[in-house]
Amino acid sequence: MMPSNDRRHAAAITMLVGAIALAGCTVSPDDEREGGSGEGPSGELTIFAAASLSGAFDELATQFEAEHPDVDVLPISYDGSSVLATQLIEGASADVFASADQRNMTEVVDAGLTAGAEPFATNTMQIAVAPDNPEGIDGLTSLTDDDLIVVMCAREVPCGAAAHALLDTAGAEVTPASEEQNVTAVLAKVKSGEADAGLVYRTDIAAAGDSVDAVDIEGADRATNVYPLSALTDAANPAAAEAFVAFVLSDAGQAVLHDFGFGAP
Repeated sequence: MMPSNDRRHAAAITMLVGAIALAGCTVSPDDEREGGSGEGPSGELTIFAAASLSGAFDELATQFEAEHPDVDVLPISYDGSSVLATQLIEGASADVFASADQRNMTEVVDAGLTAGAEPFATNTMQIAVAPDNPEGIDGLTSLTDDDLIVVMCAREVPCGAAAHALLDTAGAEVTPASEEQNVTAVLAKVKSGEADAGLVYRTDIAAAGDSVDAVDIEGADRATNVYPLSALTDAANPAAAEAFVAFVLSDAGQAVLHDFGFGAP
């Protein structure tokens, strides 16, 4: 029979081991935060993205959720990059921001909302016209015809800055019938017949299928838009934000963007 002192000693050791094991199973306050379990990201993910990314980012979100089933990507907020940047600077909450140009991302960086961003895609412009190109538009100089209704993005929006740069280089003076806040609105006016032509990204025309035709712009690569992406400093779900950024930059993410017509960064 074990002496009483030895029994007390053994019992103390057993209690100590049990306490250590229990402490190891305890969930800390940090672990209770979204994405903090140590087993991969979880919780909700909020993304702000340029309108031209809508199809590609919807697919990226679907594949990301498949890889991270504990993450719920909320419906992505798509709009012109300048609109989204302004919303973030004025206090809108998001975990990830994807801009169609560096200028608007720089404004977000300068506001202290992120430390920096990674380029993840490129895009160039084309002219969207009605199917079969009934007006016979063959380039930027065709758009100077006063009888044509031409629409484009506002100059402060990346697609508008690129469009104006190309027109200036070509010496083509065009007075647009309207200047929209995102490329989706420009394309919609061409699709509906409200406009004869619109300056949009090639990816938007590719996604539009048979509803519009494309006219190439000579020297379009002189106004290539580089798209940067960043997890925001005050992200409510930093683990999921960093994981999503890494996924977009991965081979799998880049393959999705390539399928939607985007170029490599």
